[in-house]
Amino acid sequence: MRLRIWRTTWPRPALVLTDTPRPRCPDCQGKGGHAVDYGDHNGEYAGTDWWPCPCWDNTRRWTLLPLPRRTPPGGYSNEPPF
Repeated sequence: MRLRIWRTTWPRPALVLTDTPRPRCPDCQGKGGHAVDYGDHNGEYAGTDWWPCPCWDNTRRWTLLPLPRRTPPGGYSNEPPF
């Protein structure tokens, strides 16, 4: 497990401890997965699918510190944990 601290904004702002992809993975080269573009019936670009690599589990995360949703005009927040 390769951990790092990450700031997330959904479902609410927080600092989370999360797993990262293996940097020397021969399948994804440390990117965590593969992006595959696909087209519609006319051959035009229609989107991108993301296929995660087995070297990484992006659901493995723990919230360390919830952050206030936004700073009020006065510059201070009374929202927990502050």
